[in-house]
Amino acid sequence: MVRIERKKGLFMYALGYPLYSAVTLIDYLLLIYTFVILAAVILSWTNPDPLNPLVRILRNLTEPVFDKVRPYIPLVGGLDLTPVAVIAVVFFIRTGVLKVLSRVAMEMSQ
Repeated sequence: MVRIERKKGLFMYALGYPLYSAVTLIDYLLLIYTFVILAAVILSWTNPDPLNPLVRILRNLTEPVFDKVRPYIPLVGGLDLTPVAVIAVVFFIRTGVLKVLSRVAMEMSQ
């Protein structure tokens, strides 16, 4: 019985650190994506050249997500609040879901 518990503990320990690493990586990627969204919003206030490589990269990274969310978010006074909604969802994932998974991973590795 002790041997089974020991193997189970070793298995949980071995899963804890990779899970924690994956959660940390996803957290950083979502943080970077938030900055990409902010850069795209700031660029949208100006009239950038659509052929500019930076503009194309930002639009290619943000528009697919915005296009999926845009039908559910109405325009408010002519303002598109889609980026705000996406940032709010990213914030919820980072502070809610990922923090819980991080805590679970740390508990598994102890």
